[in-house]
Amino acid sequence: MAIDTDRVERAVRELLIGIGEDPTREGLLDTPKRVAQMYEEIAGGKDEDAIRVLSTQFAEDHQEMVIMRDVPFYSMCEHHLLPFFGTAHVGYMPRGKVVGISKLARAVDIFARRPQVQERLTSQVADAIMEALEPDGVAVVMKAEHLCMAMRGIRKPGTSIVTSATRGVFREGLATRNEFISLLQQGSR
Repeated sequence: MAIDTDRVERAVRELLIGIGEDPTREGLLDTPKRVAQMYEEIAGGKDEDAIRVLSTQFAEDHQEMVIMRDVPFYSMCEHHLLPFFGTAHVGYMPRGKVVGISKLARAVDIFARRPQVQERLTSQVADAIMEALEPDGVAVVMKAEHLCMAMRGIRKPGTSIVTSATRGVFREGLATRNEFISLLQQGSR
């Protein structure tokens, strides 16, 4: 279902009135339209298919870990509609085929561009890679700051939430999981 920008614009006008603002004043006049366009951009991931994106694969007999580190992502907390953002680290152990590396970052982006919770986002990325590539295993670690926690409620800016999802050999093999974690720590930001 595509973003209904007209409906978003009407809702933003009502929100402005609800918080005591005048949506007809100069600074707010185009705000409903800008917000609708923003939501079209940042919430459009539900209309994209990560499995299809991950189908760009190449036959390759590489049997060692492939890791993409420090992939920036931006998402929207589904509980407060405030952003959370951070970095994702994605690793997989190929089984006869590898994926175009930009597709791993694209999969992260697709799932991040919808109202989310970080725990689900992490699992969705891991599950999509497992389904599309059928590797021996997948590991995903995401570290993010949530503005719903930083600027409201408990107000603890700078606090990081770290989530992980492991599948296959990354879940079953302690040595594989430890190698992944060690490689993430080398030269990390």
